[in-house]
Amino acid sequence: MMDPQLVLFRRQYLQLFEPDFLAWPPKQLLRDADVQSWLHANLFNSDKNPRLPPERYQLRVLKPLVKKIEQSIEDPEEDEISDLLMTHLSTLITSTLPSESQAVQQKSHVTFVCLPPTSPQQNLHLPPSEEPTLTLLERPHLISGSLTTGFRTWEAALHLGSYLLTSPDLIRGKNVLELGAGTGFLSILAAKHLGAQHVTVTDGDEGVVEALKENFFFNGLDDEGGRVGASVLRWGRGFKGTWVEEEFEKWPVDLVVGADITYDKQAISALVATMRMLFELRPGVQVLIAGTVRNAETFGSFTSACERNHFEMTEIDFQPRPIREQTALFYAKAVPFKTFLIRGPPIERAN
Repeated sequence: MMDPQLVLFRRQYLQLFEPDFLAWPPKQLLRDADVQSWLHANLFNSDKNPRLPPERYQLRVLKPLVKKIEQSIEDPEEDEISDLLMTHLSTLITSTLPSESQAVQQKSHVTFVCLPPTSPQQNLHLPPSEEPTLTLLERPHLISGSLTTGFRTWEAALHLGSYLLTSPDLIRGKNVLELGAGTGFLSILAAKHLGAQHVTVTDGDEGVVEALKENFFFNGLDDEGGRVGASVLRWGRGFKGTWVEEEFEKWPVDLVVGADITYDKQAISALVATMRMLFELRPGVQVLIAGTVRNAETFGSFTSACERNHFEMTEIDFQPRPIREQTALFYAKAVPFKTFLIRGPPIERAN
C-alpha cells in the first residue's frame, strides 16, 4: 500500500496546486529508491499518464523535489537520486517552454479527485487506480484581461462539489440544470460520479459552452446517449418558444445548481429573474447556489432580491476543512462561503 503522504502529494500536483503550498513528502520517504520510482511513474511519465500538468508546471515542481531528495540523502554511497527523475528534469530544463505570459493563455489538464471530505484519512488509502477522478481542460491562471471567468474552476464550485459528495441523494436519479457552468465541473461531477439521470449544462458565453463539449469528452460523457447537453442561456430572457421549454418537457428539472454566479452586482437582477421563470415553469424545483463572499454588499444584494421575490431560502451549514486537512478537491478557505437551498414562493408551489 502506498504511503498516504505520497497519495496526497500526487492529488495536489494533478490539481495544479501552487508548488509553494504542496504537502511535500518527508525526507525519509524521498530518499527511498522505490518512492522515487513511484513519483516518476505517477507524476511525470506521460506514457502512463496522458493528461499530466503542463511541462512548465512540472518543472516548477520537479526542481524543488530533486533538491529535497538531495537534502534527504544521508549516505551518498547508500542513497542516490533516481536517474529517471534526473533525466526528466534535464529534458524539461533544455526544452523550449512557453513564457509565463504564453503559459497563462494556454489550456492545461487539471485532474480533481472527487471524494467526500467526511473521511479524510480513509480517503488517502485508496489506490490511484480506484480514485473517482474528473479531468478538465482549463486556463487556471487566466484572470486579468480575460473577458470571461468561465475557463477555470473557482473555489465555490469545489466547495459545492464537496457538499454534494457528502449529500449524493440530492443528485442521484435527478434531472439537473447548471447555471453559469464555466468549465462544467459541477455538471460533470453530477453525471459522472453522483448518478444524475440527466444534466443540462448552461453558460451565457458561447465560447465557454463550446469548450464544455471538450470536457465532456475527457470524462467519457460525449457518447452517453444524451445524458449531458450544453446550451447557451442568457439570464433574464424569457423561456417561451425557446429550447428551455422543450428541454424541460423532455427532462423535467428537479435541481438547479450554480457556483460563484453571484459576484457581479449588475447580473444579479437577471439571475433572479431567471430563477423566477424556472420556478414558474417547474414549481417544485429546488435551486442550490454556493458563492464566495468576496464582497458582502454584492452577495447581500442577491439575498435581498430573492427575499423581494418571496423565495424560500435555507442556508446550509457546510464549512470547508482547513487546507492542511483536505485530502481531495483542494481549495482555500480564506474567503467565506455561503450556500443556500432556494425554493419558489409558497403560493406557486401550491398551484
